[in-house]
Amino acid sequence: MTELKGVHHITAITSSAEKIYEFFTYVLGLRLVKKTVNQDDIQTYHLFFADDEGRPGTDMTFFDFPGIPKGAHGTDEISKTSFRVPNDEALNYWVKRFDRLNVEHAGIKEQFGKKVLPFVDFDGQQYQLISDENNQGVASGTPWQKGPIPLEYAIIGLGPVFVRVSQFDYFKAVLEEVYLFKEVAEEGLFHLFETGEGGNGAQVIVEYNAVLPQARQGYGTVHHAAFRVEDRAEIESWVKRYQSFRVPNSGYVERYYFGSLYAKVAPGVLFELATDGPGFMGDEPYETLGEKLALPPFLEEKREDIEKQVRPIDTVRSTKEFEKEYEN
Repeated sequence: MTELKGVHHITAITSSAEKIYEFFTYVLGLRLVKKTVNQDDIQTYHLFFADDEGRPGTDMTFFDFPGIPKGAHGTDEISKTSFRVPNDEALNYWVKRFDRLNVEHAGIKEQFGKKVLPFVDFDGQQYQLISDENNQGVASGTPWQKGPIPLEYAIIGLGPVFVRVSQFDYFKAVLEEVYLFKEVAEEGLFHLFETGEGGNGAQVIVEYNAVLPQARQGYGTVHHAAFRVEDRAEIESWVKRYQSFRVPNSGYVERYYFGSLYAKVAPGVLFELATDGPGFMGDEPYETLGEKLALPPFLEEKREDIEKQVRPIDTVRSTKEFEKEYEN
């Protein structure tokens, strides 16, 4: 069985598609590479933020489910998303930027030998930046070339996925026996697992916590985490693997931009396996990526109805020039 290639994407829930667009575009400097809808709930926006060309392993996506309540962090959840930056010096840049823009953060810390900078957004969604200094393993992406962040400090992909669980031994067995992750380090209640080539782009950090109350999903929390596989044939192999372990799963799901396979692997923890392709470049020009409402072919015939259900969001950036923002 081929090991998973690393983190593919993280999907979270926001209270406002407009505000998360502003935050990721103008504060974090990630590129909106696709503005579409939730294929299972077409009144809900699905926004994809990624590197310059929307490469797998670089994108965080958001749903804005109408009327959903605020979530509550606790145990049994995907608790935090990491973003990679080139080196330790980049973290110093981001501390100054967050201070200037009033983004709540916890200062630079160290975990598993890497410098990190935890922060939150307006919904209380949990993130961290992680330094790629001395990192080895899965290659990073390419920063958004025309964004507001100087390229030497910009976000270049997804880092370790944090999962908080109340039953550590069970979840460790799932990661190692079903998903073929390997535990490579331990710090207190935190355990570092990796897959494939390893490194920041192929890691899961599991926190054992049986004290906190159960998390409750809502805006400000993560919906699911996705991991990379090569193609549909590999997904079909994983379907058989799930069946051999009696893991309930969705079977192959065609998402047009990639193929998917979903499984709830623990209370509050939904994992997706997603193919590296076709990607986000096939239906829009590079220059105007993410500016129009994009729909997969099977929803195109419903475009008129969908456009009536989702409010317009101005995501045009090709006519704007972002000046690189250096922090003094």
